Amino acid sequence: MIPLSNRTLADLPTGIDCPRYDRSTIAPGMVHIGVGNFHRAHQAWYTHRLMQQREALDWSILGAGVRPADAVMRAKLLSQDCLTTLVELAPRGRSVEVAGAMTGFIAVEPGNAALIRAMADPAIRIVSMTVTEGGYYLDATGALDTGHPDIAEDAANPDRPSTAFGAIIAALRLRRDEGKGPFTGLSCDNLQGNGAILRRVVVGLARLSDPVLADWIDAECSFPNSMVDCIVPATGPDEIAAVNALGIADAAPVTHENFRQWVLEDDFCAGRPEWDRVGATFTDRVHIYEAMKLRILNSGHQIVANAGELLGLTTIADCMAHEGIAALLRKVVCEDIAPHVKPVPGMEPLAYLDLIATRFANPAIRDTVRRVAFDGSSRHPGFLLPTIRDALVSGTSVRGLALVEALWAHMCVGIREDKSRIDPNDPIWPDLKACAQRAKTDPAAWLSQTRIYGDLGEDRRFSDRFATWLHGLTEHGTAATIQSYAQGET
Repeated sequence: MIPLSNRTLADLPTGIDCPRYDRSTIAPGMVHIGVGNFHRAHQAWYTHRLMQQREALDWSILGAGVRPADAVMRAKLLSQDCLTTLVELAPRGRSVEVAGAMTGFIAVEPGNAALIRAMADPAIRIVSMTVTEGGYYLDATGALDTGHPDIAEDAANPDRPSTAFGAIIAALRLRRDEGKGPFTGLSCDNLQGNGAILRRVVVGLARLSDPVLADWIDAECSFPNSMVDCIVPATGPDEIAAVNALGIADAAPVTHENFRQWVLEDDFCAGRPEWDRVGATFTDRVHIYEAMKLRILNSGHQIVANAGELLGLTTIADCMAHEGIAALLRKVVCEDIAPHVKPVPGMEPLAYLDLIATRFANPAIRDTVRRVAFDGSSRHPGFLLPTIRDALVSGTSVRGLALVEALWAHMCVGIREDKSRIDPNDPIWPDLKACAQRAKTDPAAWLSQTRIYGDLGEDRRFSDRFATWLHGLTEHGTAATIQSYAQGET
């Protein structure tokens, strides 16, 4: 095997597309916080593809992070000059390329001094992030949770922040004071209105310690909304072994599906790469694209993953091969979700359902049920509950969505149908498990989690359906209850 590095690029096996630009001459223009598989297969890939055309050579990416796990990724990537082997897995074959748009990784340290210095450099014009849906410190109303210990700590110690948002504020303070101008904050997480949310969090946190700076950030910085889409499984021993078998020693390779989409508002206060030259879409109607994706694809992932976990299935493709789960997905989307999703140019909601069903069923993608079902306490409020609220307002069906919530509650009991144990799979798993246990005899206990459901539990049109389905799952099991729903019963 050939260790991946700048020095060995020319020695890699034939047929592997490698950077055709001189990586020693490209210059940083972005910092990305939260370097995981998705970023490297998506945003970094678009930038790499521009560089392959000898464009955007002053827009290379510096990786960054604020968690201990980020230091682990940093060590892996620095050992191979921040190169990444990307393996595209289509149903009938694969292709391999090495991407090189990331050229450095900032030290991960308490107080984030190195990150702040990097973002204060005027060469950095975009700070992007993928910190997960639950990483924005929002309360049940969508406002900044000013009572969260991390937020309180950053407000009290703005020069030694512990969060990515506090570090952004500290860097912007330096830029303002030194006359270096603002940068664009670009969220690439699966949140409706992610740019507006990032603005709300950054400006809100700044206001707790420096209202004048908060006003400057609000007036000078831009926070475009964006929609990102590509299924990117976690990397495990099998993925590493597959890349090793190609003759490449890569400590952190990435596999991904043969589909990508990136839709952004063209609102960048300090310039941007021309990502539209390599397939990205700039539009002032991002919200309709993100609504379709979040409410059908991301909700669809939760629909199939919770049921799949209960039935002991391993991957999302396994779920789609299960007749009952595939029928569940299609019926819930067609009857409960699609009526609240507007079409986008070239795509109707039900055609989009056909597309994602095909993508989910791709057997080459080993996207695990466990990964997709992780952090339901953030994903259900972000992906499913907004549609439930819309349905209750309009008087349309919540029958299938109530079943989906009941499946999640039943999963959080922590026992599969075959009596095997489900390992903790949420940041608040102990609380969820305790509520799920109580809900077996008192379904209202689950919906009483106001930090997740707000006041939804008070609406009998939803809560009664939920209670009926949860009782059915407890008494008759997952497969029989899904079949009952598919046949129009209950």
